[in-house]
Amino acid sequence: MERQIDTMTFSVEQAKQVMETQCPFCSVQCKMEVVEDRSGRRPTYQVTAIPNKASEGRLCVKGMNAYQHAVSKERVLHPMMRKNGSLTRVTWEEALEAISSRFNELQSEHGVHAVGLYGGGSLTNESAYLLGKFARVALRTKYIDYNGRFCMSAAASAGVKTFGIDRGLTNTMSDIPLAECIILAGTNIAECQPTLMPYFTRAKDNGAIIIVIDPRVSATASIADIHLQVKPGMDAALANGLLKVILEEKLTDESFIKNRTKGFSAVKEHVESLDLEEIADMTGVSIDLIRKAAISFGKARTGMIFTARGVEQHADGHMAVRNFLNMVLATGKIGKEGCGYGAVTGQGNGQGGREHGQKADQLPGYRLIENPDDRAYIAGVWGIDPEDLPGKGVSAYEMMELVHSGDIKGLFVMGSNPIVSNPNATLVEEAMERVEFLVVADMFLSETAKLADIVLPVSSYLENEGTMTNLEGRVLLRPAGRPAPGEARHDWQILCDLAYWLGKEKYFTFHQSEDIFNELRIASRGGIADYYGITYDRLRKEEGIYWPCPSVDHPGTPRLFGESFAHQDGLAIFQTVDSQSPAEQPTEDYPLYLTNGRMLSHYLTGVQTRRSPVLAAREVENILEIHPLTAQKHRLEDGVLASVQSTRGTVVVRTKVTSDIREDTLFIPMHWGDAQNVNRVTNALLDPNCRMPDFKTSAVRVQPLSEYLQEQREKELIKE
Repeated sequence: MERQIDTMTFSVEQAKQVMETQCPFCSVQCKMEVVEDRSGRRPTYQVTAIPNKASEGRLCVKGMNAYQHAVSKERVLHPMMRKNGSLTRVTWEEALEAISSRFNELQSEHGVHAVGLYGGGSLTNESAYLLGKFARVALRTKYIDYNGRFCMSAAASAGVKTFGIDRGLTNTMSDIPLAECIILAGTNIAECQPTLMPYFTRAKDNGAIIIVIDPRVSATASIADIHLQVKPGMDAALANGLLKVILEEKLTDESFIKNRTKGFSAVKEHVESLDLEEIADMTGVSIDLIRKAAISFGKARTGMIFTARGVEQHADGHMAVRNFLNMVLATGKIGKEGCGYGAVTGQGNGQGGREHGQKADQLPGYRLIENPDDRAYIAGVWGIDPEDLPGKGVSAYEMMELVHSGDIKGLFVMGSNPIVSNPNATLVEEAMERVEFLVVADMFLSETAKLADIVLPVSSYLENEGTMTNLEGRVLLRPAGRPAPGEARHDWQILCDLAYWLGKEKYFTFHQSEDIFNELRIASRGGIADYYGITYDRLRKEEGIYWPCPSVDHPGTPRLFGESFAHQDGLAIFQTVDSQSPAEQPTEDYPLYLTNGRMLSHYLTGVQTRRSPVLAAREVENILEIHPLTAQKHRLEDGVLASVQSTRGTVVVRTKVTSDIREDTLFIPMHWGDAQNVNRVTNALLDPNCRMPDFKTSAVRVQPLSEYLQEQREKELIKE
């Protein structure tokens, strides 16, 4: 029972293959050419950047070496099923039959919502769209979400509430050098999106003032004119302080506020009641620096604010972003040249991944699953009754809790590694071990895939054609350059195959990615994220198109909000924001803040980059950044193994003593699993507005690993 899918083939005699593609990693989506030469004893590869409007022909070290994971000998090349405790090679037919049979059994016995789907922000738009459709049509489950929940949900929800629309950047990247003042809040672009840095250095060369808000002296902070080294979790309070100074100095744009916004009077009254000295004490940033930064931004004729995970990954991340958006609105710096707001997307398709139905509460085109009109429209596109569409599910981490509790009996994971990426990772690992049936579609045996009952091999970025939406909201077409190795299949192809085995093939009659995109276009038509006017032919000719693009003769929308916002009345909305401290505060037992983040050489949970010899060699293990005085206090020296503990678990990492971090704060990157997994200790408290976990403010203690192990031995002796 095999479906026929169009596949790519190349002659085995063809010694040299030229592949035009784009980087699979961050949200810039840099274009490149990869030349594979098989004329010698071993294949060789040459990577060259391709000029394009986003990265302007640049590649970072990750992009230059991305091909290495695609050609890795560690790739999963055949379906595998757990037999007698071990993953064993099986046929596709055996794997698909087992999955469909087991899902049917679980749903028959426990209801349709006994099965959940967990996706990823690196899937193409086509695969993300199809995963949402597969969940709601083939399985009829409400439980679907994706790891992008941890990427931009705070900024996305804040953008929707403030502007009526969520798109990564409200303007183009070409506007950045035109800004006279730029605030980079909680974003380390120099390491996370390095090919964007020339935009900011160009702005600096033009005289722009760069303000960086970060507890660390990151690579990005090193270029700042003003560095606000804020305490973790105090971004909303800091924005209140900046707003207070802007109001005191009468640097607001009264005409813009009057004609383009509402709710300002309440914000004004609230901010004026605050004490700047208290804010300085709460945030750890001096009044002088707060004033200097606020006046610089307020006086600038043009300006931009960018936020990323440092601001957003908190239990008040939504409100913190709202407060930075208050600053944008109060100064009128949006909808015009050299002005705007940007939520710096982390994942390759974090933007597109949430626009078309991979998120628990959304349908394609950024429609809402609980809106009757939206349900009716999508049901019509899919050829089903609106009553057959399930309702809203829960967020990514809440799904893990339901797996752990046994409410979700079967889980299908595609393009993600939840054991490493979720907070409170020990609970998540327990959940993956407890779940009755776990299926993982991945290129490698990730930490999650190792626990699966069935592992399905998928194609890489070099092999899978599809569209991606970069941080600007620019839709790009990534062509396939070579056939998938072994028996690997495309993500979307696997979903079509499973639908066939589940008896729902009539809803999934796609033979190539373009077929899926054409249905996505119709499904998004008239929605907030309207892709209807974007076609593969246009993308090949035009090098990317900004959404919304409602018709095939529409040029796309590079800059938003020039005349009105996306709310029904056309106005943007101010929101009062309290200056609150993080819910989890340091204590006598756990006296330090822990924050996490990324480093240049690696990406997300490292499943791909740790398979690249060049990238793995640059950073062979995880690190703990700790201030010299803090290290001395806790009996730690540079380069020794340390144990970092919270109430949730323990992580073991090697110290890097540096004065580039606050004395009260530790920093650990997020790219390693097992004992080096920082998320074993991170906080799973969720933002009530967007369900973003509070990754960035965990109360911890630190000590030499030898001391920790001795303590554990003593505890065991006492028990005996």
